[in-house]
Amino acid sequence: MRILLAEDDFVTRKFMSNFLSKYGECDVTVDGLEAVDAYMMALEEGNPYDLVCLDIMMPVMDGYQALVGIRNLEKERNIPEEKAVKVIMATALNDEKNVKMAFELGCTIYSGKPIDQERFEEALKRLDLI
Repeated sequence: MRILLAEDDFVTRKFMSNFLSKYGECDVTVDGLEAVDAYMMALEEGNPYDLVCLDIMMPVMDGYQALVGIRNLEKERNIPEEKAVKVIMATALNDEKNVKMAFELGCTIYSGKPIDQERFEEALKRLDLI
């Protein structure tokens, strides 16, 4: 599995990178703009990501903007919905407004922080990624 992690907090980034690396190759970015650029490069190389994990609160470009950018890249390339990358929003923002907005913008799963490893693994299984 190819994984892209966008997380600006060093401790969370280190934890998530170590956790996700056991499931496949994990590329790490520190903001949403880097995440969109990395996603575009992967598409152009013909080696797309299977999973993108986005924090919402990041500098330069937040997770919502990155999600929109990723979904727009897929639309531009006529990637069908069933082939679209799975996106997990991993954030401390667990209120109804943020959860609803994430799903409206195209996230696949919304995961609160701190990350519960068992629940996260169950989410990956539900997505048929592991």
